[in-house]
Amino acid sequence: MDLARKNSPADLVLASKSPRRRSLLEQVGFSVEILGVDLDESPQPGEDAVRLARRLAAQKAEAAARSVVDRVVLAADTVVAVGDRLLGKPIDRSEAREMLRELSGRWHEVVTGVAIRKPSRTLAVSHSLTRVRFANLSDEEIVRYSSGDEPYDKAGAYALQGIAGWFIVEIAGSPTNVVGLPMEIVRVMLLEAGVPLPHLGRKP
Repeated sequence: MDLARKNSPADLVLASKSPRRRSLLEQVGFSVEILGVDLDESPQPGEDAVRLARRLAAQKAEAAARSVVDRVVLAADTVVAVGDRLLGKPIDRSEAREMLRELSGRWHEVVTGVAIRKPSRTLAVSHSLTRVRFANLSDEEIVRYSSGDEPYDKAGAYALQGIAGWFIVEIAGSPTNVVGLPMEIVRVMLLEAGVPLPHLGRKP
């Protein structure tokens, strides 16, 4: 590892404790500093999934930016919606099973709001919407899956990249959005913010 890079600040401050978001950024070559932000994530009256995800991402970016100087802050928030119902992270097995039964055999939407806050205090906000169709799940599958650890820090009580990958029949949109960070949108937003992307390899 280059010593200068090792001792320099991380490329991005990630206002999220999600190991999945961190992993996605590190996979493409970014160094990341984690600065988790705790907010009340309850929806406001009449707020749909898109508005909620965008608002929370913006609030997280602004909150994290108050703790750092001259750094680019990236924040995200993911919301799952089945019809008009918004699904957050289940607090216990009973709620996880209720969510999985609601998702079983149906299409649902996964919305991730993304916010980038520059040192100049300018804030850019965008979002990605992916539609996901679940297989019909048996009660045994729901009970066994919800008895493990995987559902409990995930909006909608499942992880596409984990065991729940078995349950996914069809995806329309960004797969990384379902994981928690739509990388195709992050790429564009970082370029627009003037953040250099990691080296993609040697020129042919």
